[in-house]
Amino acid sequence: MSGPSQEPPDGDPPPPQEGPGLFGDGPARSAPAHAQPYRVLARKYRPAHFEDLIGQDAMVRTLRNAFATGRVAHAFMLTGVRGVGKTTTARIIARAFNCSGPDGTGGPTADPCGVCENCRAILQDRHPDVMEMDAASNTGVDYIREINESTRFRPLQARAKVFIIDEVHMLSIAAFNALLKTLEEPPPHVKFVFATTSVRKVPVTVLSRCQRFDLRRVPAASLARHFKRIAEAEQVTVAPAALELIARAADGSVRDGLSLLDQAIAQAGDGPVTAEQVSDMLGLADRADVFELLEAVLSGRPDRALAIADRAHERGADPAVLLQDLLELVHTVTRLKTVPELKDGRELPEAERTRGAGFADRLSVAALARAWQMLLKGVIEVESAPDRRAAADMVLIRLCHAADLPTPGELVRRLSGAPKEAAAPSAGPAASGGGARAVANGPPLGSPEPEQAAAPAAAPRLASFRDVVALAAARREATLHGYLLHSVHLVRFAPPVIELRPEPDAPRDLAAGLARLLYAASGTRWTIALSAEDGEPTIAAQDNAAAAARRAAAADHPLVRAILAAFPGARIEALEDSAGLAYGLPEEPELAAFALADAEPADEEPPWETDA
Repeated sequence: MSGPSQEPPDGDPPPPQEGPGLFGDGPARSAPAHAQPYRVLARKYRPAHFEDLIGQDAMVRTLRNAFATGRVAHAFMLTGVRGVGKTTTARIIARAFNCSGPDGTGGPTADPCGVCENCRAILQDRHPDVMEMDAASNTGVDYIREINESTRFRPLQARAKVFIIDEVHMLSIAAFNALLKTLEEPPPHVKFVFATTSVRKVPVTVLSRCQRFDLRRVPAASLARHFKRIAEAEQVTVAPAALELIARAADGSVRDGLSLLDQAIAQAGDGPVTAEQVSDMLGLADRADVFELLEAVLSGRPDRALAIADRAHERGADPAVLLQDLLELVHTVTRLKTVPELKDGRELPEAERTRGAGFADRLSVAALARAWQMLLKGVIEVESAPDRRAAADMVLIRLCHAADLPTPGELVRRLSGAPKEAAAPSAGPAASGGGARAVANGPPLGSPEPEQAAAPAAAPRLASFRDVVALAAARREATLHGYLLHSVHLVRFAPPVIELRPEPDAPRDLAAGLARLLYAASGTRWTIALSAEDGEPTIAAQDNAAAAARRAAAADHPLVRAILAAFPGARIEALEDSAGLAYGLPEEPELAAFALADAEPADEEPPWETDA
């Protein structure tokens, strides 16, 4: 646990004056004693050593090993979101460079003593050789030139000059360029520690000269444990559910969480901090209400959903926050659905692991994904609506009415009348041989015979090789369909035998995959043979040739020629045909559809005039 930092309290009262006062002979009256000013928890419990940093184990281990072996970089880049400890880490690094030990003979160490003059001065922000600057208010090149000039002089009392530049991404391009030379070859007594929340805005030339550490968001469970230790040290009772709410609202930031804990303690006064108080303070809906709301909307009960929303609104919950809580719960349930092991771990709070697992068992991924999309759009609507509460009600009503709607896959099945697909048997090993050889012949060993296998509900029509290619597309065998379309030449089609010549890029198991697909669809063994004969062009080549022919025929049509002549520069952009080329070529192009019923071919110039 990180105890209070060794920083002295602010505003120490002056010592009482003895002897005559400035304007009289008697002793001056001493100033009245005041209570020590309150220090917020974020300052009082600021880490003073590397082991006090929570959630940054990888960085701490690297820095410890670097100081232990003497392989310490001259420049560090600390990145991460607000409140994860970037500036605190920079100050610990400055102390590690300059600590002289309790007896004044120590060297650089990963465990600064905290009692030597250098450690105490750095902790109190008064060390002349540790300069902490904010790049947000000093963005210009002149600021960096002053730093470059000061690096020429040796430290006044410490071992090394340490420049801590916060929000370094705010520097101008000229300022970065002015820093490059000094950053690449600094004097041995100069160290740089940069901190930023937007590392992508830092030029790569600067990043390449620094040792980079990405400080992670602290997990909510770690934050809750940390806040519990601090509450115990402050002798304040905080309910575990309240700690979980604060940790979740902190969003990985220790400082934000401590500020919220400070506020919750002040709100509770002398009593314990409860989850209800924290929910009111944060404007959150009660967690039980969020679960009940999800139950209501996914069960199609708008009356119940609106009643829960009204109750949350009466307690002061913001409508957008209510939907965001619901969105977060849908995400949690979806994770539990896809990663069931989460319900046995400790990453999620107890309520999510128990009630959330129940939702995950009952709901499909498609239903959860639809709820996620609707809520995502709903939050945006609420934020931009003139009446936020009314907009939130409309979102909840839409969710309730969408609960009974079929998923897109179910809708397609209902419209097409297609039955559910039977499971295909696994592919067997391909036979080897030369010339035209049988590569796959029905189901592999161990599969039932055709007369024993369950017959398909509706046998597909496989009268041509194009029907076979269309079957692969209908069964969503995307990879197999692509190779059949572009990389296979038909040599002979005589059901249940298909003879093919594959292109070199076709996979070796293509024949086995095709046999497996045909068996699953028809319940009949098909023999797929490979041949060395040329065979027909690929289906894609045939379709491209037919499309080119149709395009040329369309361009030669009298009406089209007249249009192209009347509008110079016009061109045929696309040719659409309801018959299409989807696995079936029409016998002759239906070009008459371009003209009216009584139209005649026009061989002369068009009678109208244009300005073109």
